[in-house]
Amino acid sequence: MEAKTYFISADMEGVTDVTAWCETEKGEDGYGEAQIQMSREVAAACEAVLEAGCQVGVRDGHGSARNILHGLLPRGARLMRGWACHPGSMAAGISEKYAGALYVGYHAPAGSDGSPLAHTMDKNEIQWVRINGKLASEFTLNSMYAAQMGVPSIFISGDEAVCRLAKEEIPQIGTVAVKECRGNSTFNIHPEEALERIRAGVAAALEREVPVREVPSELVLEVSLLRHQTLRAALAHPGIQQVGESVVRYTARSPRELNVVLGYVIG
Repeated sequence: MEAKTYFISADMEGVTDVTAWCETEKGEDGYGEAQIQMSREVAAACEAVLEAGCQVGVRDGHGSARNILHGLLPRGARLMRGWACHPGSMAAGISEKYAGALYVGYHAPAGSDGSPLAHTMDKNEIQWVRINGKLASEFTLNSMYAAQMGVPSIFISGDEAVCRLAKEEIPQIGTVAVKECRGNSTFNIHPEEALERIRAGVAAALEREVPVREVPSELVLEVSLLRHQTLRAALAHPGIQQVGESVVRYTARSPRELNVVLGYVIG
């Protein structure tokens, strides 16, 4: 029997101890420490998958998409680096062959107070994203895209807010919150404890039956933009309408279409 393969989408803002934007940007103060901890948290998830006799592919989904130090991952972990110019974005590379999707280092969405680093896709362009009237996180977008491929989303780690929101969207999903956030502060568990909890959380998630999330046949995307120039450019796309002073709306028929249009909106 062929071993199951799992997909990991990794971000940085939800990693333990990461608190300020400079820590998430190459060459800035604190980035090196955040890069190492991101790599270690992904490694912990990979270890649990490999120890279960399965295979694992990792998608670096933060910034340049060249953050994870492959040498810190266990042997056997396949790593996708760089942007694929693909509508899957942070979930690019996922396909029907994967038995499940896992998310490491994820964070609260734009428009929420769940993290000092709360954002959705582009912090410089987007104030908030809503899908069918509900605030949407990057987890929302990526788990819907995975669902279009028939892949269930079974585990997420990151800040407490995104873990709570993920549970609301997929009640059976396994979660590990590595920090809680108040204002511009984060209250973090110890980095080693984060690794232990992620390893155990992934192991438990692999044993559960998690259904593929349901995706509505109609996805009404609303985006509040921070710059009038971006809004003006977005209106050139067929089907995008302005419905507020800074808000555009588009009705998509699939997560793939939604991602394509959102990518167009933010340029």
